[in-house]
Amino acid sequence: MWSAILEWFADSPSQTRVVKFLLENGFGVNEKGKICCNTIAVAATQVAANLHVDRRVVEATARRILTSPYKDIFINMRVTPDLSVIAENLSLSVITVIPQDASKPGIIDACIHTLSRHQIGLRQIFVTDPHLSESPRLVIIADGKMPAGVIDELRELPVVKKLVF
Repeated sequence: MWSAILEWFADSPSQTRVVKFLLENGFGVNEKGKICCNTIAVAATQVAANLHVDRRVVEATARRILTSPYKDIFINMRVTPDLSVIAENLSLSVITVIPQDASKPGIIDACIHTLSRHQIGLRQIFVTDPHLSESPRLVIIADGKMPAGVIDELRELPVVKKLVF
């Protein structure tokens, strides 16, 4: 689906960058054609500054989204808090899994199954979409400190290329 959305904007590299930014960050577009984070409008100038494009590109992209077949995706897009950035403050462990091949199924299953066998409580997991990210990954936020044996088991999974802590 993501590739189809990006293809819709392929005739404009700068608009493609805006759309990719929106998808990567969970930003949507409201019915008035404004960029939003959940229900809060985000200034086009802020998005433009982040992407080093003119604010009119951001505004035009938002208006174009509303005329696209993907309008409902962007109107309903929602952001979820990322606990990984505050995990240390909450006494949580963060393990980032770099997969061998992010397009193959079973990465999440293999990792979660390993943690489940050791009765490790999960607080949050998220993945970066291999169609949107140049370096897709699985991020696991778990209760407490991760036992060394579990880390070794995760590292040995055939779907895992590398672990980052």
